[in-house]
Amino acid sequence: MHGGNGQRQGRDAGFAAQRAQGFTLIELMVTIAVLAILLAIAVPSFTSLINANRLTAQANEVVASLQLARTEAIRRNARVILCRSTNGSVCTAASGQGQWLTFVDADASGTAQPAEIVRVSAINPPALVSSLEDRITFRSDGMARNAAGGLLATAITVCLPTTQPAENQRAVNLASGSRVSTQKVNGAGVCP
Repeated sequence: MHGGNGQRQGRDAGFAAQRAQGFTLIELMVTIAVLAILLAIAVPSFTSLINANRLTAQANEVVASLQLARTEAIRRNARVILCRSTNGSVCTAASGQGQWLTFVDADASGTAQPAEIVRVSAINPPALVSSLEDRITFRSDGMARNAAGGLLATAITVCLPTTQPAENQRAVNLASGSRVSTQKVNGAGVCP
């Protein structure tokens, strides 16, 4: 009786050794093929998701700068200017990458003094930002006005030169001098 039990243990050990050898070549090839199919499906969707998040994050940065400029104009009872900058201290008319500069124009000079700077926001590559206006000035009443004194209506476009996602642009719209909204725009992979 004792010998039969030993044979069964020996047979079980043989099966265990056989199972522990690993995958067969066919099993390995099928696993790799399934993995390749899953990656082919997932990678484009993942790229589109990353780009959409980059666009949204950069558009939110522009919205935050606009809202901060408006709030500071009301709070300080002074003009606050939001403009593009290449170095974070002087307004420039450049488009593309760089920074957004928000400053209180306390001396009414139209140029930022170091003590007047409230916020500097970066435009992170590969995002590109363009605007119809070189600068947006909020008055103490919290309204942005154009050169003629009317309420400003303008757009700031955040863009990625890609077709993934199809809506590769985010338009940050300023309407009636203070209302901010964003919308997705299909730019066909091109930036303005």
